[in-house]
Amino acid sequence: DRKRLSELKELVFKSGFADIGFIDSMGRPSIRRVFCTWHRGLKAHLISTNTSSLHVQELMKNEKACLYFESSSQFKGLCLSGKVIVHHEPEYKELLWEEGNEKYYPQGVTDEDYCVLEFVADSGRYYMSLGKGDLTAEELEDGATEFKQYQA
Repeated sequence: DRKRLSELKELVFKSGFADIGFIDSMGRPSIRRVFCTWHRGLKAHLISTNTSSLHVQELMKNEKACLYFESSSQFKGLCLSGKVIVHHEPEYKELLWEEGNEKYYPQGVTDEDYCVLEFVADSGRYYMSLGKGDLTAEELEDGATEFKQYQA
């Protein structure tokens, strides 16, 4: 079990990107590729994005989502299911703010169109060299208490 969880964490921490799935207002599934390098173990993940984007608007109406990490070269994948919390609080925005973001958010870190999504997983499904299976909420809770940035 430890080896499996370690391999899954490595997949997530080295990915750099993830795909976020959500249900739009017409009831259709939709997916977006997002930059995702801030993690609190396998349980929670932070994503900076535009408040005005379609996926944020839909997630504000329906918080249920999934987050998919993969390595196509190693044929590994992890799909986490859970919910999204949309943050506009300065502590989240400042944590993820990077030099150069001004080209997307002209008013800087306080730009109203800049927000942070916190994806919180309650379960997961994986496939990899060690097989395939499900992750429980208990397995996702690994004791990590703070978000940490990982570079792909």
